[in-house]
This record gives sequence, C-alpha cells and structure tokens, in this order.
Amino acid sequence: MAIGWLSLLKAVPWTDVVTNAPKVADGAKKLGETVAKKRSPVEPVGTSTTRVANSATLEARVAELASEIARLEQEMLDSSLLIKALAEQNAQLVRRTYWQNRLLLVIGLLAAAALIVASVR
Repeated sequence: MAIGWLSLLKAVPWTDVVTNAPKVADGAKKLGETVAKKRSPVEPVGTSTTRVANSATLEARVAELASEIARLEQEMLDSSLLIKALAEQNAQLVRRTYWQNRLLLVIGLLAAAALIVASVR
C-alpha cells in the first residue's frame, strides 16, 4: 500500500504544483471578489400575449422569482467563498508537502552518508 502512495507522490510534478498553487489561490480570490461585486440585472422573460393573468398573481410570481434570484445569488457567493478558502488551503498544503519532501530527502541523504561513513570504518 505504501509503495502505491510513493509511486503516486513521485509521479506528481511538484515543481509545477508549487509554482501554480499561488496562481490558483489568486484566481479563486479574484473569483470571490468578482462574484461578491457582481449583481446581474434581471432581464424580462418573453411572455405570451394570449394568456392574461390578474395583477395579484403576477405580483406574487414576481416576488417569488425575486426571492429565488436572491437565494441563488447568495448561494453563488457562498460557493465562490468556499472555492477561495479551498484554494488557499490547497496552496498551504502544497507548500507544506513540498518542504516535507525536501526535509525527507535531506534526512535520507544524511542517513546514506552516515551508513557510508560507518561502513568505511
């Protein structure tokens, strides 16, 4: 099982991942800011002239649609904030994994050097 994880971790191009992690975080931040600022205007939907409804029914429908739009806008904002938070966490995880990988490499090299020195004596 551990060999599968090691081969998977070796296959990951860590330099590309580390290089692109800040770009991903910045992109998510920009998405969050754009969604937070953007309020799309409601465009009228084509109506049929053959079907006439009373004004109370139409007003109720408009109010229902307005509340649905507000709910969807809030959901979009929440989703973009979640994406931003996940991108920031991903960037932190990538940085930590990169440095742990480097530390493990140094420890391995030191252990190999110690074995070589011990075998020479």
